[in-house]
Amino acid sequence: MSKLFTTLTYGCQMNSSDSERFAGQLKAGGYEYTNDLEKADIIVINTCCVRESAEKKIYGKIGELKRLKASNPNLIIAIAGCMAQKDRDKLFKKAPHIDLVMGTYNVHQLFDLIKEIERSKDRVLAVWDQAERLAPDTPTIRANTIAAWVPIMYGCNNFCTYCIVPYVRGRERSRPVEDITREIRELADQGFKEVTLLGQNVNSYGKDRDASVDFAGLLEVVDGLGVIRRIRYMTSHPRDMSERIIETVANSKHICEHFHLPIQSGSNTILKAMNRGYTTQYYSELVAKIRRRIPGASLTTDLIVGFPGESEELFLETLELIKKVRFDAAYTFLYSQRSGTPAAEMAEQVPLATKKERLKRLMDLQNQISLEINKELEGKTLEVLVEGPSKTDPRINMGRTRTNKIVLWDAGTEQIGQLVNVSIKKAQTWVLKGQIK
Repeated sequence: MSKLFTTLTYGCQMNSSDSERFAGQLKAGGYEYTNDLEKADIIVINTCCVRESAEKKIYGKIGELKRLKASNPNLIIAIAGCMAQKDRDKLFKKAPHIDLVMGTYNVHQLFDLIKEIERSKDRVLAVWDQAERLAPDTPTIRANTIAAWVPIMYGCNNFCTYCIVPYVRGRERSRPVEDITREIRELADQGFKEVTLLGQNVNSYGKDRDASVDFAGLLEVVDGLGVIRRIRYMTSHPRDMSERIIETVANSKHICEHFHLPIQSGSNTILKAMNRGYTTQYYSELVAKIRRRIPGASLTTDLIVGFPGESEELFLETLELIKKVRFDAAYTFLYSQRSGTPAAEMAEQVPLATKKERLKRLMDLQNQISLEINKELEGKTLEVLVEGPSKTDPRINMGRTRTNKIVLWDAGTEQIGQLVNVSIKKAQTWVLKGQIK
């Protein structure tokens, strides 16, 4: 009888992608997946440490597993991801029931490390300080059947003052074009309809390789394959979004007309303190170029409220920028101190009550704009990729437009992965409701 494994994933899309590679290695090695923690012989927790609140939650989950270890001493508990990279052997001290701590550079080693633990019955620490080379590709078990993550690069060189990612994910390392295109062709052969090219800053692709193919060039190559109906990418850094990338999207057939450009703040004072490397003027001109070249494109962003030194006047500058740019949607975050980053040591930390009050004002404004933009789509017919039944009602199907709008409609005979035309009848802040044409 095969041994059973399960994975618990916290954090970003890159962690989700890494977990798919963990599952692929274990499945290829003869283990079987279970979603039942009680039955698992191997539990892999893929961790995040972007916020200390996430870290506390993960430590709580690790503590809960002590009971399972007590009842099954042969259970192997592996901690991977960013928190493992940061805390290393401290994890063994905090939670002695852990068997494996594996860093972000060691993703490809999971199967071998598990076998070593099974053989030696001893704990293993596998955390490289940096990647000596690009990790080899590994088998992958996808969490989805129609849309897939395809990492194109690892690491980040930006050192935003609030972010710990460069310290735990390392410097930028780009995958060769041929490895990326091979993975995409394999996905197409397996029936996938959409891929998202993944990196901490995809716009920097190729800069570390002195290669002739930059990110715009990679987009051209992937679009030219003609094997995948929809191509997305994330995350973009506004500083590195070139006119050539915009032109490539405009001239492409399969690259979706959705630009996710995290601005983080509408104040130049705060952007400088964040070490973002651009101004609001530069950002506004970039948005104007996108909308001039691709009028139907959607634009989403990330915003951090309450960064150290953010006065009421500086916060109002962010509200003004939101009114000016009019994002389709914004992912909003309260600034939280992350030990190990420069911003955590900055003076003028903003009180939590002030941050919460500002976040509400920002969200109220953005929700109003999102609804107004979505209302303009009422009466229009949009191409939607069917993702499957709604999570709340199996009689309702859901899917996404090329511009990444969520659409709901009464389920009919359409199949998951099919492209359908949906007439939009009612727009809401976060979703569009319609019916099949």
